[in-house]
Amino acid sequence: MADKFQLRVVTPNRQLLDEEVREVTAPGSLGEIGVLPDHAMLLTSLEIGVMGYRTDRGQSRLAVRGGFAEVTDNVMTVLADDAAFPEDVNAGAVEQELRAAEAQARDLAPADEAYAAADAAVKWARARIEAVRAR
Repeated sequence: MADKFQLRVVTPNRQLLDEEVREVTAPGSLGEIGVLPDHAMLLTSLEIGVMGYRTDRGQSRLAVRGGFAEVTDNVMTVLADDAAFPEDVNAGAVEQELRAAEAQARDLAPADEAYAAADAAVKWARARIEAVRAR
């Protein structure tokens, strides 16, 4: 039985992570998912949120902006629309983004065409702030 597995996180712009980990929690579309070594095959969509992973050095976090996760043969591959390590987040700038996105979403009805984008912007800003605060 394996005690670690490989975690890869890729965005359209770059590979953010390729590391051996002991466990991962991720914001799945149907709720938070947990992955341990020798996990059964899995393919799921991801929501905007914070993904946590544990290595021999400790617990780390990463904000992910939706995407997909696949687990097979002790490799978890996350194809995220975007992702950010807490140390790469400018918390002050993201707080301003959050306030602007919340104001935009507040002015829209859920049926408005622009509402989904505004709501996603709010969730993405909140995820990055949560990742920074959990550091």
